Amino acid sequence: MKEKVEEYIADLLNKKFDKKSNSEDWDEYFMKIAFLVSERSSCAHRKVGAVIVKNKRILATGYNQPPSGFPHCNEINCIRDDLKIKSGEYQEICYGLHAEQNALMQAAKFGISTDGAYIYVTHQPCSICARLIINAGIKKVIYGGNYPDALTKLFFKQTGVEFKMMKK
Repeated sequence: MKEKVEEYIADLLNKKFDKKSNSEDWDEYFMKIAFLVSERSSCAHRKVGAVIVKNKRILATGYNQPPSGFPHCNEINCIRDDLKIKSGEYQEICYGLHAEQNALMQAAKFGISTDGAYIYVTHQPCSICARLIINAGIKKVIYGGNYPDALTKLFFKQTGVEFKMMKK
C-alpha cells in the first residue's frame, strides 16, 4: 500500500494544476453573507448588512440597528416616519447606526485592523459611511443596491477606493 501511495503522490508532483481566478466566486460568497447579516436588522425600511474581509477572511460584520441598550426599531416608533423624512435626507435623524458603522466599530472594539480590507455591503454606502470607510483604510467597496447619496462616489473616486456594484 505504501508503494501505491508514493506512486500516486509522485504522479501528482508531475501534474500541472490550473489555478483559476475565483474573485467573482469570492465576491458572490461574501455578498451572500452580507445579505444574511442584514436579516438581523430591525429597521422597517431598509435592512442593510456589511462584511469586512481581508485575505478572504471575515474580520467583522454589521447591520443597521440602534446602539446597544436602545430600543430596536420594532419596539419604538420610527422617528423618520413620524417626522415624514425622506430616504437619504437628514441621515442623523435616525435611531440606528448604519451597517458599515457597526462593522467598523466591531473591528475597532476588538482591535482588528481594517487597513487594506474590502467591505461588502448590501447597499451603496452613504457619504458619512464613505468617509469612515476611507479613513479605516478599506481599499475596495462591493455593494448590492443603490442609495440616494451621490457624494459617496466622489469621495471614493478622489481617494482611490475601488467601488463596484455587484449585479445580482
